[in-house]
Amino acid sequence: MASKLPLAETVGMALNTLKANRLRSLLTMLGIVIGNASVITLVGVGKGAQNLAEGQLNTLGANVLFVVPGNNDTRRQGIENPRTLVLEDAEAILEQVPSVRRVAPQITINAVVQSGGNSSNASVSGITPEFLPVRRFEIAQGRFFSDDDIKGARNVAVIGPDLKQKLLPSGSAIGQSLRIRDQSFEVIGVTAAKGAAFGTNQDEAAYIPLSTMVSKLSGRDPTYGVVLTFISAEARDEASTSAAKFQITNLLRQRHRILREDDFAVRSQQDALSIVGTITGGLTLMLGAIGGVSLLVGGIGIMNIMLVSVSERTQEIGLRKAVGARSGDVLLQFLVESLVLASLGGLIGSAVGLGTVMAVSRFTPLPASIDSGSVLFTVGLSGSIGLFFGVVPARRASRLDPIVALRSL
Repeated sequence: MASKLPLAETVGMALNTLKANRLRSLLTMLGIVIGNASVITLVGVGKGAQNLAEGQLNTLGANVLFVVPGNNDTRRQGIENPRTLVLEDAEAILEQVPSVRRVAPQITINAVVQSGGNSSNASVSGITPEFLPVRRFEIAQGRFFSDDDIKGARNVAVIGPDLKQKLLPSGSAIGQSLRIRDQSFEVIGVTAAKGAAFGTNQDEAAYIPLSTMVSKLSGRDPTYGVVLTFISAEARDEASTSAAKFQITNLLRQRHRILREDDFAVRSQQDALSIVGTITGGLTLMLGAIGGVSLLVGGIGIMNIMLVSVSERTQEIGLRKAVGARSGDVLLQFLVESLVLASLGGLIGSAVGLGTVMAVSRFTPLPASIDSGSVLFTVGLSGSIGLFFGVVPARRASRLDPIVALRSL
């Protein structure tokens, strides 16, 4: 009975065979390389999208609640600013909700802001001094609104750094004049860079006193009074956020005399993070599945090439069996060839994918990233695919009758 060949000798024969057919081996690996690189890149980009969204939301503060007007029906009907929140609601929240420390009412409009020959279509928000600590804004230059600015409804403005760059690119912005609609405003401060939130660039915005906004720009609704765009409320601490959300909801239901569906919504950062996590998690899973299909196609390619190799190496297999090689030795050799092709393709694909992820992170605003566990998983998956799709060619090779194989000589 033929003796079993040592494992090292079988592996060496498999590697020598692959070296002898370098071009075919490289082309066979190409599907796995592309598939693995796709998985790494797509998962990294999906993770980057999640990191970007979470980073923007984290700038809002863990214990900040946003009270927005309208409900699902009004949003479905395309009503952007339903008139359901008024200034008195914000005052009531501050006075009657014990879990809330500060409240920042806000009216936001879109307007053309001009300075000299420069102009920009920006969001203009009427706010109160509480806006700064509630929304965690900082002043990089100049100052913020004083009590006298608020009481006197003065035409003063604080602008974001991006708006400053567009309107007043050279020199200091402090003391310069802006024109919003038909009103002239003096710039008294520039905020520190904050980034985007809720799809709006907070650095390309102008902030004016709420009293100025009401008396000179937005006006007072004769029926509702001072209608707000939304209300930012800061809970006393992160642990109080849920209680504050519950208390605000109950208070506004009483004030608005709601019997059935709310005409407002109270949202927390955690709510937004949960939604973002669900969306980006699903996106990452979908992108990973697309890359997985590429790996599957690569595995099928390995199986096809190995089947062709079995047909071409029929004489070799017959000779090996004639001189004493066992069917298990032939099976193992072809499995090792498939495993090496898939694993090496996985390593090369992972390197390409990591390089792509690093390039995306460096040259785009997307903080794409990938962890080592994901790389090891995809390389292991590549090897498993090589073994799985190498079984059929290996079994076919191991079952060849040496007499039939030698007849082709």
